[in-house]
Amino acid sequence: MKVIRRKEKDPVRRAYKFRAYPTQPQEGRAVRLLRDHCDLYNAALEERREAWRMRRASVTYRMQSAQLKEIRRADPDGQGRHSFTAQQQTLRRLNTVFAAFYARPKTSCAGYPRFKPHSRFDQVLFVAGDGAKWADAGNGRWAWATFQAVGSVKVHQHRKVCGTVKAIQIKREHRRWYVVLIAETGPVPLPAAGRSVGVDVGVVRFLTTSDGQVVVNPRFLTASAGVIADLQRRKARAEPGSGNRKRIRRRLAREWRKVRNRRRDFHHKTARELVTSCDAIALEKLNTAAMTKRPEPQPDPAQAGAFLPNMAAAKAGLNRSILDAGWAQFAGILADKAEEAGRRVMFVNPFGTSISCHACGTRCTRPRQDTVICPVHGKMDADVNGARNIASRAGLGSGQATYMA
Repeated sequence: MKVIRRKEKDPVRRAYKFRAYPTQPQEGRAVRLLRDHCDLYNAALEERREAWRMRRASVTYRMQSAQLKEIRRADPDGQGRHSFTAQQQTLRRLNTVFAAFYARPKTSCAGYPRFKPHSRFDQVLFVAGDGAKWADAGNGRWAWATFQAVGSVKVHQHRKVCGTVKAIQIKREHRRWYVVLIAETGPVPLPAAGRSVGVDVGVVRFLTTSDGQVVVNPRFLTASAGVIADLQRRKARAEPGSGNRKRIRRRLAREWRKVRNRRRDFHHKTARELVTSCDAIALEKLNTAAMTKRPEPQPDPAQAGAFLPNMAAAKAGLNRSILDAGWAQFAGILADKAEEAGRRVMFVNPFGTSISCHACGTRCTRPRQDTVICPVHGKMDADVNGARNIASRAGLGSGQATYMA
């Protein structure tokens, strides 16, 4: 069981994302900034690849960071015009990618880090006060973010920034620009609520708590699936490179952005409600990457070159529903909000929580998705039973059983 808890004196990091409105010259300079950092990223990746291929030698972040002064001196109009610490952050980003690659499980299909095209390198991180500055709007609406080699960019500050800004990121999402602030602030403990729950997540119901609260799954992707499918068909028929295809791509990106923003907003609001009303929250530690893997094809021994049915179409629909629910993103948001509020979040082993009776531990039968039948206690709501099992494993108690008629 993993418990996420932070000492009261330790700082909490929060991210604020604001829409930016650069002028046309500033947008051109920002695009060049991203291209130069992309070139630095790819050059550092090439050095690591060649060092390993030629000499079986590993290149570290410290070795590449030590070369920055020479690189900037050799290219004063390119790399030399950008922030030194921002370039270090780009090298750290590559180092993080390699660390994740080497730490991956042996069963993972994750490949070696790849080069990034300019069109897919969309963010650069600056240390606040070194290459970037933030001018808070105060009681106003518009703030200013100043970046080296870009200028002072107008930002729509729709909410107050709490704490000390430590890092500033300029980010591009298709044709939109954003400024992301990373601020440090102290935790703000909430008063005791007197409630501790286990939470079972699903695809029919988004979550069910051990005391019977149910949150319906909004299915944002399903709601927009028809529009997205129509745009994808139109894009496939459009002539490559035409203005019509570019317009369709922009509309398609806008629809995906709406789905993503709605899902994240729902996760934030649901997590806030749980953190406000609960002192301790227990969830299953789910491996969604493994749960959404495509089933492997099974060769038919009776016929060469043929395969047995593996329910791939049905599994694809389930995978889509799981990814649409976004359990991993919700768990991360919930843990962050709980950390700031001084609440406890616990992750337990999910094995058997959905099929074991929370009252006696006997294995149940599950004739329907929403029902389990215990040989001793009879019919029960499957999601409530699973949530109470999760609460019991976290040491929160299962609560009084509620049985279906």
